[in-house]
Amino acid sequence: MITVRKPSATLDKGIKVMIEAMIEDYNAFTANEQMQDKFANGFDIRKGRKYIKVIHDHSVWAFIVKDDPFPMLVTKKDDSGYFRCGDILKPAGWSAPARNKARGNVLDGGYRVEWTGPLYLFPHDRQHNKELMANYIKLNYGG
Repeated sequence: MITVRKPSATLDKGIKVMIEAMIEDYNAFTANEQMQDKFANGFDIRKGRKYIKVIHDHSVWAFIVKDDPFPMLVTKKDDSGYFRCGDILKPAGWSAPARNKARGNVLDGGYRVEWTGPLYLFPHDRQHNKELMANYIKLNYGG
């Protein structure tokens, strides 16, 4: 798992930094140089109307929110949350992202990636997960 700390000025630069982190994570996973080269050269970026699709080896790795709908607004209302330009969304399938929560933002930095895809909603820190779950139960169930 790699933490991308550096913010980026543009979406293209942010996506490049994200892909470099994924390649770094993959290179730590395997020492086979032929596999490393194949992985590094297997990315395809496709820009759609709302999202930028990051594809690796014929599979969708992530969707990136392309832009804010109104320049004067920072966020936009989606089906189940607010998303900003640069938000990383996990794929729900080939043509649509999971819109439950962003996994990070390529413009802001401060997110974690693995070569296998965007991380889940909770960090892989067990103590942090316990605290999040305790807060969730307290807020939703009064416990």
